[in-house]
Amino acid sequence: MLHVMIIGAGAIASTHIESYLALKDRVSIAAIADVNLEKAQRLMDDYQLNARAYSDYKEALRQETIDIVSICVPPSLHCKIAVDCLHAEKHVLLEKPMASSLAECDAILEAAQSAHRLISVVAQSRFISSTYHIKQLLDDGICGKLLYSQAYSVWWRGGCYYDLSWRGRWETEGGGCTLNHAVHHIDLLTWMAGMPTEVTAIMANLAHTNSEVEDLSMALLRFENGSVGQITSSLVHHGEQQQMTFQTERAGISLPFDIQCSKSLPNGFPEPDPLFAEELSKKYHSLPPLKYEGHTGQIDHFINAIENGTPLITDGIAGRNTVEVIMAIYKSASTGMPAKLPIQKDDSFYTQEGLQATVPHYYQKSKSIDTQQPGKISLASERFHS
Repeated sequence: MLHVMIIGAGAIASTHIESYLALKDRVSIAAIADVNLEKAQRLMDDYQLNARAYSDYKEALRQETIDIVSICVPPSLHCKIAVDCLHAEKHVLLEKPMASSLAECDAILEAAQSAHRLISVVAQSRFISSTYHIKQLLDDGICGKLLYSQAYSVWWRGGCYYDLSWRGRWETEGGGCTLNHAVHHIDLLTWMAGMPTEVTAIMANLAHTNSEVEDLSMALLRFENGSVGQITSSLVHHGEQQQMTFQTERAGISLPFDIQCSKSLPNGFPEPDPLFAEELSKKYHSLPPLKYEGHTGQIDHFINAIENGTPLITDGIAGRNTVEVIMAIYKSASTGMPAKLPIQKDDSFYTQEGLQATVPHYYQKSKSIDTQQPGKISLASERFHS
């Protein structure tokens, strides 16, 4: 039995708790830590957990038997807490984004390597059956070369979303919709298409006047193999109609799942290719569903890696890759020039301090509250069920 501590009692902590409870024959929640002790206690009461609440996670690390730490705090705190837990020889499951800078990502990776412990960054959309199966279709090669990839990560948030004190500040949130909302779609893009070599981007704050950060960005990507990509990140899209599309030589495959296939007429114009579309559809539907999906799927996978030494699909390198693409978007949008990857350590966008000094600060926050009323939240994993 593995013992878990959850650090941070905000909205996403409930998702972690429910996932661990779904695997209660393998893991047990031993502690919840939050600087607001009442919030931690309330979560324990809500889920009737046989655990202890702490206001200081370091005290819990000293007093409790802990194997895994789930970190569910704002991005600006990820690095310090993750490094502390890794140095205490705990395995770490870290909510997205991995950190607010590449320098912090590298500090986490170094701590994990030094402690010989696993770090997994939450990318629960990889653990949706439809997503996993499309990855298999693309890797199979049956569709031919990947030509174009598109991530359409669009959300809608009211102005009061940014009333929460740590949101809407480059220093504490690390960025806007590109870092904190499109992170899962960007992760899937790098997982399926690879890392780009160049990014050209624009960004703006169109509708959120209590926020320093962007609420819209658009980016064009070039890949070493010659393919191209496009990422739209937004908090101004009514309906949140998200989609990812992969155009290959023989088919266009989309999430939510859809297949479109064309073949050429003698004059070069298209006609449908229903036989190949049917072949792809049959192959897709023949693939077995994942046993667990979303956060539960990732946590099950993480436990397997701890217990059996199996490779992680969502390791720290994957988390860092996503942050690097996001930093390239911020760099290009801020400088008006294409950003080359990899980003070097002497680049101003390698550190959080360098980023803050270069990016635009759209508005000065005029309202700041410590907590918001609990309510429904949107998860990326909910958007990709077929």
